[in-house]
Amino acid sequence: MTGFWVMPNKDACTWQRQFEGVHRVGGDTVIRFGFKLSPRGLDAQGRILTEGSPKKAKPDSRYAKCEENGSACARAAEKDLKAANPANRLSRIYVYDTDEQYGPSIFRCPSMEHKITVGDAVFYRLIVSPDGSDAGTCDFSKGSGYDLILISGGKTDSLSKLLALGDRFGIKVYPSLPPSPRDPKTFQADVQHIGPLTALTRRVMRDYAKRFKGRESLGGVYQTYELALRDWPEPDRVGTLRVYTAQNRVVRAELPGVPILVSPYMDARKKLSYSPTPAQVAEGFKVLAKTGVDIIAPQDGRGTGKLGLFWPNWTDRPVDSRLKPIVGDTTYAKAYIAATRGYFGAMSVARDELAKEGVDVQLWANLEAFQPTPVGRCGDQDARGNIDKPRLDTQVTLAGPYVSKIISYMWSGFYTCGSPPLSKQIADDWDRPIPIAASRQSRQLRDGLQITGYHLGDAVVSMSWDKLKEPRKIEPAKVGSYDATPIAGLPRGAERIWVPLDWSTVPKDAWVQVEVTSPDGRKAAEPVYYANGV
Repeated sequence: MTGFWVMPNKDACTWQRQFEGVHRVGGDTVIRFGFKLSPRGLDAQGRILTEGSPKKAKPDSRYAKCEENGSACARAAEKDLKAANPANRLSRIYVYDTDEQYGPSIFRCPSMEHKITVGDAVFYRLIVSPDGSDAGTCDFSKGSGYDLILISGGKTDSLSKLLALGDRFGIKVYPSLPPSPRDPKTFQADVQHIGPLTALTRRVMRDYAKRFKGRESLGGVYQTYELALRDWPEPDRVGTLRVYTAQNRVVRAELPGVPILVSPYMDARKKLSYSPTPAQVAEGFKVLAKTGVDIIAPQDGRGTGKLGLFWPNWTDRPVDSRLKPIVGDTTYAKAYIAATRGYFGAMSVARDELAKEGVDVQLWANLEAFQPTPVGRCGDQDARGNIDKPRLDTQVTLAGPYVSKIISYMWSGFYTCGSPPLSKQIADDWDRPIPIAASRQSRQLRDGLQITGYHLGDAVVSMSWDKLKEPRKIEPAKVGSYDATPIAGLPRGAERIWVPLDWSTVPKDAWVQVEVTSPDGRKAAEPVYYANGV
């Protein structure tokens, strides 16, 4: 696992500790959340109001300082527009809270747009077309409606600091794209705000291109707005997909070659009428890829309880006790349509089919490093509980041989609190074997079994199946083989071992359980299984 989410933080020392910690456990990727674009109203004095119903909204203290020549910033913008033509007007007002600062490239029309500094507060005034177009002209003399985007910036530029830390620790940073406002009726991204959202995205990406072009630590950008992955009957009517397409098109134009990452979620609970099958999720994966994203990192669902970690031969087993508050006291077969592994397997097939169509997209896994309820909660984990390394190892195993990179939500809190914290558990037990797949393979005319995974060198392999009296234990270093050659399409560190096995002794349709143990006796948290259907 080499990537982690981090939360915005005003303290530079906290950022540094987070990067140090990520680096210490082998991480090379940091993804950060952003701040949403928010439509706002004005009071009689032209002051920006808080979110919410007009009756309850009050002047927003963050924007109270924003004044120009004695007028609130929104009023000042309107006056300047009307000075160019009395028929000009402000159609909509938006604010965007951020801890970043921007250079002059964020402005397209300096005659109407500029930076506003009031004491230690920094604001950026953008005047954009309501449809989000970039006309390439700064002629405001024709009389029209415009949208105002007022950005409240940071006292310093957080992204510059993050990229500097990335350079120092060899970590790629994925800053957030401006997230869309939410449609309160559908909970999708609200398409009525696509215009100003794409305009803001264009300006921010243009600024990044000017200030950070060629910067090694700028790994990509992160599409923050969440989406449930499924097979949509009418994708063109899904607001979030429409917003993705519009924003991704802008990123392509302004930051060519910079990858776009999105992390949708899945829900396999049978009690919900809309839960999709793996095949339906695979179709949704294809639709999502065609919005222009480069990396799809689905959430594995174990932290929320929306998916379970189980094998096909485990379906009649009771669900894990920590899942019972979510799905009830039942079996995996009754609780879930399919397991995490089944969904990732289906998406890997979709990825390969897309590649044949000329659509290249990477499939990553986002492992949820928490429990669905706050039992064992510590630090700032909100309503979630903490986990241990064996649970995390199991998630790595069940994501399987289908993903090219594994990342996790999230570093802040979930990896840094507890006794010992999860990050220390990883550092102390970093080389415990983690198998991810087993397959039938022949070597030099000998039948055998190939195991793929991590930290497999010098391991002992134990194989068992129903009706076998004693597990068969084999040391690959003595009678098999070990191959540490990097495996295309799998995360770094993936390797293979092979052991001989006479398949004529294995009953047809038997599930072969494969356990892997390190030379010092540490057994993998989760076995892998091979279905002998031949």
